[in-house]
Amino acid sequence: MSIRLIPLTDPDYRPTSRRIAWLAAEDDGTPVGSAFLRLDSRNNYSQLGELELTVHPAERRRGIGSQLLDAVVAGARDHDVRTLLVDVNVGSVGDQFLQHHGFEIGLTLIYTRLDLSESIPDVPAVPGYRLISWEGVVPDDLVQTFTDARTGMDDAPTGSISIGADVWDVERTRHAAQVIAQRGDRLSVVAALDETGQIVGFTELVVPGDGKGDGQHYGTAVLPAHRGRGLALWMKAAQIHQTRHDFPDLDGLLTDTVDTNTPMRRTNTHLGYRPGYEVNRRKLDL
Repeated sequence: MSIRLIPLTDPDYRPTSRRIAWLAAEDDGTPVGSAFLRLDSRNNYSQLGELELTVHPAERRRGIGSQLLDAVVAGARDHDVRTLLVDVNVGSVGDQFLQHHGFEIGLTLIYTRLDLSESIPDVPAVPGYRLISWEGVVPDDLVQTFTDARTGMDDAPTGSISIGADVWDVERTRHAAQVIAQRGDRLSVVAALDETGQIVGFTELVVPGDGKGDGQHYGTAVLPAHRGRGLALWMKAAQIHQTRHDFPDLDGLLTDTVDTNTPMRRTNTHLGYRPGYEVNRRKLDL
């Protein structure tokens, strides 16, 4: 049988992005694969497209993946995308497929997990700072300084992937927390304040609404002028202790770190996070 590619309308529409999709099917309509291209409407990210591609294992090596990829590349060019990105487990069939089709490794992410049943080392407070915490949307009196502190992520390692500054404003800060709540999850934040009362570092954790399974770390950042003093280690240790108290049925905490981010990898290792698997973020320049 020959393969037909069917463009689809994708309902996964978000405030800053949307997806276009293709279904690969036999002549009789039997689906054998699919592909999605996420387009970002933010100015700094509009040149990037995120690819998802799946072919049923029994239907591989028939050229279906290549046909889907060709459709995605054409669609990306039609929407002025200059670089396609896709995350894939290191050494997997998908990793080999992408390498064969010219996708280079932009960066490698190391996924680690902390078992909350294990003890963590004591971490002393950092002189000259204090920690605060909140759940959900940041309090109004802290929203601006919390938004400003997000610039601590601007120099996070991105490998060979060219990404502009990730611009945040107060509206986006509130909206990001609201989205997490709307899907039923719980956002917890621990932040470090300097002697002037400004937030100079923070770490975010998202926990399933039922408080079970594993929580997922989101951003952790310290403003450049306050680095090298142990703030990230102190904040994350405090967050672990608080999470154990607030969510006693939670099993563990998950995080991912770019392999070249040595300071954060060292922090996580010190706290007891153990390696799980690695993911290549591959890129294709169009």
